[in-house]
Amino acid sequence: MSQKKIPRIFISATGQNDGKTVVSLGLIVALQERFHKVGFIKPVGQRYLIEKGEKVDEDSVLIEKTCEMECAIKDMSPIAVERGFTKKYILRSQKKGLSRRIKSAFRRVARDNDLVIIEGTGHAGVGSVFDLSNATVAKMLGAKVIIVSSGGIGRPIDEIMLNLALFEKVRVEVLGVIINKVHPQKYEKINRIVRLGLKRKRLKVLGVIPYQAQLSQPTISQIVEELDYPLLQSEGFLEAKAAKILVGAMSPHDALKYFSHGSLIITPGDREDMILAVAGYQIDQAKDNVRIAGIVLSGGIRPHRTVIDLVKCARIPLLLAKADTYSVASQIHDLKVKIRPEDEEKTRIIKGLIEQYVDVDGLIKKS
Repeated sequence: MSQKKIPRIFISATGQNDGKTVVSLGLIVALQERFHKVGFIKPVGQRYLIEKGEKVDEDSVLIEKTCEMECAIKDMSPIAVERGFTKKYILRSQKKGLSRRIKSAFRRVARDNDLVIIEGTGHAGVGSVFDLSNATVAKMLGAKVIIVSSGGIGRPIDEIMLNLALFEKVRVEVLGVIINKVHPQKYEKINRIVRLGLKRKRLKVLGVIPYQAQLSQPTISQIVEELDYPLLQSEGFLEAKAAKILVGAMSPHDALKYFSHGSLIITPGDREDMILAVAGYQIDQAKDNVRIAGIVLSGGIRPHRTVIDLVKCARIPLLLAKADTYSVASQIHDLKVKIRPEDEEKTRIIKGLIEQYVDVDGLIKKS
């Protein structure tokens, strides 16, 4: 007996870090209020972890836990591209086997759901090297596509048209586009002009979402995990967000006026005067619920034990990095922050953004 045809929406992007996972998560949360059951699958994942003994994409784990999905986690992530996967495929093609795996997983995900969100990987052509580009997979699953891009006007439109060409080549319908991470101060202008520009290309703009700094702020635990900085002192709040990065290269007296809630201070480990100034500031400001997010010591230099003990009393996480101060600041600045299941505040922000700035009900009608 053939499976019922339900709406299936494929979320693609014009490049990495355009916000594809954020859009997928936000849409699922919004759609769960409009449909009885919503399913999810990321057919090809490139960043995986071990979950319940299986190699599964980290985005699938996020969606499963955050949205309380009932689908089997391996069905939500049928293919995890591990190290050496591409080389093995080129030397010994397994296209039919991979395609069967994706189709079978999708059938199981779709079986008991009213709509399925399918998250792609990168731009339309990603996966072509092993014959599973986003365009190919969308076609295989009979899905309609949303293209997510980020930024301003010219570059997003150029990149959207490039991606659109590949989807059109395989005859996949593009429902519309979502422009993400638009600078708030330029929002009104970009929203108006980008809609006009894409209308001329006969493309529907489903939403224009302003940039939210909170979604890009790493927690101390994420910095520890992603950059492998050892914790010298962890009596603080590891889930505190680094909202502001400061390099402690000036005198402590001058630095004090820059300290604020959520500051992450990067300073050489031998600048004990700076470390003590940060600890003193925290102890003094704790009564007003002001929290220094953490201190990262550069150069691999450990301060005296009594200094570390004072930081412990101030309950500030203290991390140690081997690199120089500039390199450490660059590493943290360039850190790509992924939403995690425990990031409840970020999930609420994402839901609000989708409901406010994306035409969810119009999308449902088109799908």
